[in-house]
Amino acid sequence: MRVAVGKVGDKLLAAPLSRGAGVITSLVQADGLALIPSGVQGLEAGELVKVRMYRTRTEIEKTIFCIGSHDMTLDLLAQFLAGHNRRLASANVGSQGGLVALRRGEAHMAGSHLLDPSDGTYNISYIRQYMPNMNVKVVALVGRDQGLIVKKGNPKGIKNLEDLINNGQTPKREIQFVNRQRGAGTRVLLDYHMNLRSINPDSILGYTQEEYTHLGVAAAIASGRADCGLGIAAAAQALELDFIPLFQERYDLVIPKQHARSELLSPLYELLTDSGFRGAVSQLMGYDVSVMGKIILED
Repeated sequence: MRVAVGKVGDKLLAAPLSRGAGVITSLVQADGLALIPSGVQGLEAGELVKVRMYRTRTEIEKTIFCIGSHDMTLDLLAQFLAGHNRRLASANVGSQGGLVALRRGEAHMAGSHLLDPSDGTYNISYIRQYMPNMNVKVVALVGRDQGLIVKKGNPKGIKNLEDLINNGQTPKREIQFVNRQRGAGTRVLLDYHMNLRSINPDSILGYTQEEYTHLGVAAAIASGRADCGLGIAAAAQALELDFIPLFQERYDLVIPKQHARSELLSPLYELLTDSGFRGAVSQLMGYDVSVMGKIILED
């Protein structure tokens, strides 16, 4: 199993990387191969595992370990951190999974964009729920557009969420959807807006078909496995697909206080005010860097 590896506190940790649409990327990004006994399908969180390492111990000790929501700016951040003698290793488990990982002491930070339907705020209520009694620093990374990713030319004329409803129309008009996994901020956002519109999940063909990243959703559409999915504009741009913007949201970095103060993360804060990094993010479709670096919460 391909894994990302990081040292958090005094623990060496490994997190599995994608085995689906991002398999080539995961091979490049992997820090090592976890050796799984024959006949075993997987391992439970917290189990000991042997890893055949691609990185040196020194490299691992300079690695910022990020577990949580997928965003393409993290790939850019990794490139810029390399110039500051740091590595960024990330594993995509969704926003909720990232907060749980922080609670367990399994990461230095998590990317999160969880919408609270009760007041329209992001992340804070979920941090209180999943990380009770933990002091954290929450820093805005980007604002971003979420919308429907569709095939080039939008052959099925999709305009909004209502167009996804399957009303027993002819197969030509039926729209095959691809979703994000449960616990992903994008899934929470979708369910929130479906509820506002009284759209039943059972009326959407493919609602239970899941991918773990925005690029995974885009790849499913590019390959013809799906007609559309909810995701970020940059993923559509990367695979030359069309994008229908629907919502705007904020994507934050959630950092436990003990790591927020560490020397390991110092270059990260420098990059959030760096014009070069901001400019590179601005070149990606659908991003707003005006919020970058803003302290959302510090306790």
